[in-house]
Amino acid sequence: MYPEDMVRPMREELTRIGFREMRTPEEVDSVLKQEKRTLLVVVNSICGCAAGKARPAIAKALSNKARPEVLTTVFAGQDLEATDRARGYFTGYAPSSPSIALLRDGKLVFMMERRSIESSDPFTIAQALTQAFDRFCTPATAPAGQ
Repeated sequence: MYPEDMVRPMREELTRIGFREMRTPEEVDSVLKQEKRTLLVVVNSICGCAAGKARPAIAKALSNKARPEVLTTVFAGQDLEATDRARGYFTGYAPSSPSIALLRDGKLVFMMERRSIESSDPFTIAQALTQAFDRFCTPATAPAGQ
């Protein structure tokens, strides 16, 4: 594990744009077992492909009109038990970090594994995410009064 001071900026890249961190298995279960809306789970990582590709692509994709209603993240290599628990919901996929999962009605509907992230540029990753959002998510509504 890395010192928390070193990891914090990588965590904040996602929390700053609205992601909720799940740091314990109980937090993971309370969200993933109960949530019926569209839910994005990012398995964050300290690696270069998370920093240079995944996180920038996710931020870009979230500007899409259709987007997940709930944004969550776990941090691989840091919050070990939470990450293992989240990966347990990604049936049929080997553990991978970074990775990006989209769930709807509690079921996995889209998965992007590390191999797809590290072999693509941020634009291509964002494009794949927006296609998944268009297919499985509803357009975000403007706040009241706008």
